[in-house]
Amino acid sequence: MRRQPDAADLQHQCDAFNARFPVGQTVAVHKDNDAGILTRTRSEAQVLSGHSAVIWLEGISGCYMLDRVTPVVDEVAS
Repeated sequence: MRRQPDAADLQHQCDAFNARFPVGQTVAVHKDNDAGILTRTRSEAQVLSGHSAVIWLEGISGCYMLDRVTPVVDEVAS
């Protein structure tokens, strides 16, 4: 059985995301209706009410769970 992440785990998840990706990062979001969309972050990731790692996104009302957001990273051609 998988254990629920505690507040420290959630904060670590947010800190790792924030250290790697700035506000304004392009991301792919897996929405509630199974649609995927591209948007940008409009906040840093944060722990919401001690139970969820979330982030606010452009063009979306409310926040989304961080584990439903995938950063889109441009690969530099060598």
